[in-house]
Amino acid sequence: MSTRAPLRPGRLSPRRKVPRGIDRPPYALLGDPGPTVAPRPRTPGEIEAIQHASDVASAALAAAAAAIAPGVTTDELDEIAHDVMVSHGAYPSTLNYNGYPKSTCTSINEVICHGIPDLDTTLEDGDIICVDVTAYVDGMHGDLNQTFAVGDVDQRSKDLMEATRQALAAGIAAVRPGAQVREVGRAIEKQVRRRYGIVHQFGGHGVGPAFHDGLHVPHQYDKRATSRFFVGQTLTIEPMLTLGSPDARIWEEDQWTAVTIDGSRCAQEEHTILVTEDGARILTTHVPH
Repeated sequence: MSTRAPLRPGRLSPRRKVPRGIDRPPYALLGDPGPTVAPRPRTPGEIEAIQHASDVASAALAAAAAAIAPGVTTDELDEIAHDVMVSHGAYPSTLNYNGYPKSTCTSINEVICHGIPDLDTTLEDGDIICVDVTAYVDGMHGDLNQTFAVGDVDQRSKDLMEATRQALAAGIAAVRPGAQVREVGRAIEKQVRRRYGIVHQFGGHGVGPAFHDGLHVPHQYDKRATSRFFVGQTLTIEPMLTLGSPDARIWEEDQWTAVTIDGSRCAQEEHTILVTEDGARILTTHVPH
């Protein structure tokens, strides 16, 4: 298991270039995503475009995953994923979203989510890292993440990563037309069975023309989440499990990076899905383990 000290912010490389001719989301210039929009069914053309965006994001994730090894910096992973997205005519959705400075999120060990790739953070043997990639193309976003082992990882971390994959599968299996959103959290809690902490401060979201629409998907049972899924809806489910406390704090230095309050490890898994007449269809593709 890695014995690295707690992570700290590092130096950032210059903002990556997006070639002219690639369509930008509305926030690309000023960073403001605008007002939240209500969830709605996607048209057949929109579903096709979201599938395309999901395919590009999946390819970018796979390319970054192939480079994961001790000694690699998180900035290098970000550059790889960025280059794949722009080579497919896609805009990296995180770039300047609410001012976020990079094209992916790279979250190591105690980082729950929104870790910013930098020039100084180098992967070490025994780390775990979640790489989160979203691509914008044809006016739609496709979003996924996956947690990977770096070199030789201890058994507790392996078990955590496998439990998170199972939690994602359980959450997706709970989606069907007419089901209440809170059923996702119920299914994840039943799958996890209190063996791990379930982060409650972040959740899944509607995705499509907007990076995040008005749908929030809690990963724990929340009686307030009574809205119902409907055919043609597109969303993410992305449970985050911890070895210790599920509570998060945000680094004051960057106002993005969320870490566990006790320094325990966290794993996350995410897919973009489409609600169909008989359940859900996964649009993104994870790297085989």
